[in-house]
Amino acid sequence: METVIAFIIIFGALVFVHELGHLLLAKRAGILCREFAIGMGPKVFTFTKNETLYTIRLLPIGGYVRMAGEDPEMIEIKPGHNVGLLFDRTGKVNKLVLNNKDKYPDLRVIEVEEADLEHNLYISGYEDGDDEVLRKFEISEKAFFVIDGQETQIAPYNRQFASKTLMQRTLAIAAGPAMNFILAFFILLALGLLQGTPIDEPILGTLTEDGAAYESGLKEGDVVKEIEEQPVSTWKEIVTIIRAHPEEEILFTVERQGDLLEIPVTPKAQQVEDETIGIVGVYGPVEKSVLPSLKYGVMETFLWTKEILTGLGKLVTGQFSIDMLSGPVGIYVSTDTVVQSGIFYVMKWAAILSINLGIVNLLPLPALDGGRLVFFAVEAVRGKPIDKQKEGMVHFIGFALLMLLMLVVTWNDIQRFFL
Repeated sequence: METVIAFIIIFGALVFVHELGHLLLAKRAGILCREFAIGMGPKVFTFTKNETLYTIRLLPIGGYVRMAGEDPEMIEIKPGHNVGLLFDRTGKVNKLVLNNKDKYPDLRVIEVEEADLEHNLYISGYEDGDDEVLRKFEISEKAFFVIDGQETQIAPYNRQFASKTLMQRTLAIAAGPAMNFILAFFILLALGLLQGTPIDEPILGTLTEDGAAYESGLKEGDVVKEIEEQPVSTWKEIVTIIRAHPEEEILFTVERQGDLLEIPVTPKAQQVEDETIGIVGVYGPVEKSVLPSLKYGVMETFLWTKEILTGLGKLVTGQFSIDMLSGPVGIYVSTDTVVQSGIFYVMKWAAILSINLGIVNLLPLPALDGGRLVFFAVEAVRGKPIDKQKEGMVHFIGFALLMLLMLVVTWNDIQRFFL
């Protein structure tokens, strides 16, 4: 149960932050965001605030922000349609009722002659019983269509994604992956503050109760002066000496509360790949302060970004098999292992996943944020956007291929862990 809760929290946080980046920059640019969704499939929970429908959906396989103009507007008013109009206090149309008009006694129903709901915002037509006088009505920028009692806000062109500058569109798309890197940094910063950041001093940190150091009488906070009469001044030197003496007694000279003590310790042997090393069950010294934690957050984010990019490079060059990729099932199994190790490991795992999500979304592949940024780059070079239908087809094919890849990876995970 703990694994399920941890998986849902981690997944929800990563997707929420990613989509929040898109939402904030889109709203800042004045784009109408119709829906902010976590998950896919049927709706589980919904509420509406500031023009946007917020939803949690059943299947934990992503999320999205539905921006006006990104998909063809599903509602279209054509000449000959009968439309009911409701007005605000300024006399502008604020609701266009398309059916069940008998439920609205104050409607003015017209037979549409012409309508422009994107640029000039008006609708004209003939009222019931008056076929001679053509009436023209101004439409509010925040008017709604009403179908079966459900309201859908209209999207004037200046509220649509395509109407914004290239920079505004680029920022709205790039903000999602950027937020994942920011989230990873803050998780690692918190980890540094809570757990402490390593310092390279010859001081013993936490000891494990089943380790050779604890059994020999060493204590946390002991300052190591010498090992085998060899002076040491850094934690790295201590580790190097211990690793070189598996199952061999070595003499520690430590300072404890002003006294010098000599304590013999026999490191236990541990096999690491093709090498046998010595371990004594003691962690390095750490400090809990803001500046080192900030540095730790930045460096760990950078190092894990580099590590993941290196892995992707090996995948491209064939040094890394597709069978080594993990999908939702593999991530869940790994999360189960991490949960058993404690909250600090869960935090670091969440940061790594967040960095991974940010990098994957920046890949120049159709249907991903990186693929869209490539189209923006081409637009910047040629001075005009690529045909919307052609771009849409490329993203559709890319999405289909990504879904196919996810199915293959998920099946590999199932075979690897359960069959």
